[in-house]
Amino acid sequence: MNLSQHFTLAELTNSQLAARFGIFNDPPINLWPNLRKLAAALEEVRVLLNAPMHINSGYRCLELNKLLGSKPTSAHVQGLGADFIAPQFGSPAQVCAEIARSDIEFDQVIYEFGAWTHLGLRDEPRRQVLTIDAKGARLGLP
Repeated sequence: MNLSQHFTLAELTNSQLAARFGIFNDPPINLWPNLRKLAAALEEVRVLLNAPMHINSGYRCLELNKLLGSKPTSAHVQGLGADFIAPQFGSPAQVCAEIARSDIEFDQVIYEFGAWTHLGLRDEPRRQVLTIDAKGARLGLP
């Protein structure tokens, strides 16, 4: 099922870890509007970067989220967060910087572990730009 032109429900819910551990990671229907909102924001990012994106992680049920060591308040649990890469555009740090400079509405853009970009949404976006590494979170990009 397409949520937008380039992003599907399957793409935003796929998890090899969930499959490996037998975790049912299908979002409840009441979160589908959030996933559509997330897909629309990812479309804006795709246009900004003028490059395709690979989604590493989108929606996560609480069980999967806990297994990954993430907080229960994660945007992923509400269908409002995605981790992705866009190698044809550049590094995750470059992607984060480009989003931060844009007028795209976001709650958080996070450069995570030097490996991917996290985009999080919420009703009252804070436009937080963060870096998370082995030492924890710190404001700003590297």
